[in-house]
Amino acid sequence: MKPPQGSILITGATGFIGRRLTQRLLNEGYSVRCMVRHASAGLTAGAETVQGDMLEPATLGRAVADIDTAYYLVHSMSGGRAGFERRDREAAENFVAAANRAKVRRVIYLGGLGETGDDLSEHLKSRLEVAEILKKGTFTTTFLRAAVIIGAGGASFEMVRALVNRLPIMITPRWVSTRCQPIAVDDVIGYLAGCLADERTAGRTFDIGGPEVLTYKEMMERFAGIEGKQLYIFPVPVLTPKLSSYWVGLITPVPPSVSMPLIEGLKNEVICRDNAIRDIIPLQLKPYDDAVRSALKGG
Repeated sequence: MKPPQGSILITGATGFIGRRLTQRLLNEGYSVRCMVRHASAGLTAGAETVQGDMLEPATLGRAVADIDTAYYLVHSMSGGRAGFERRDREAAENFVAAANRAKVRRVIYLGGLGETGDDLSEHLKSRLEVAEILKKGTFTTTFLRAAVIIGAGGASFEMVRALVNRLPIMITPRWVSTRCQPIAVDDVIGYLAGCLADERTAGRTFDIGGPEVLTYKEMMERFAGIEGKQLYIFPVPVLTPKLSSYWVGLITPVPPSVSMPLIEGLKNEVICRDNAIRDIIPLQLKPYDDAVRSALKGG
């Protein structure tokens, strides 16, 4: 299908997903504009760079000017644990106002996979709230709900790697039995780029996950096996996700402002309930072990 007319904006362009997506779209011949908060941020050669901050509305006009489609990849957890939901809400509202004024045609948003309901973690609730705010814009919104993403530099992958490498014996809470559907970062990028190329995805919500459903315990055990390590996991009922988030914060290199909301969200099962996107964008999804091996090599 023909690329959209006009530039493609990537917000969160310096992040785990943003950098990979920028390179993918440039390789496919798109005109890409990257919005960054700091002018000194190093970005992929060939992309236009515009400085802007979602929490400063006056900076957004230049970023969204003459944009056909924008990728919304920002979140506020890295700014500190306190008030990240409020910052996420404010950022999304500011973006919608700016995009409406600029007559942006489409927005593609990568959020979190999880059931709706009152028992969602603060992190997953915030991701869903952002989706609802974006859907109120005059543009059409595609919402991709991703499970655990496996790739070098990703918070979930780096947490598992640190735990496996530093704690051969783990006393864990019951969340290790929660099911999830891990997906390779390359497949996430494939879906994000595929949505841009295929207008059938406009205005729709899709669950995206890998080909396997695993518990977190199985993920860590298989990770250890790939690394040639012995791992012993002993779940206990008295250790809550909130308590375990403190020792995860001590053991792993992921900032507590990011790791703690993620750990507290592990109580929520994150598996695809709808695989409709596989019919529209038929990727050959990487199995979990292959995704881990690729990530260990820097992929």
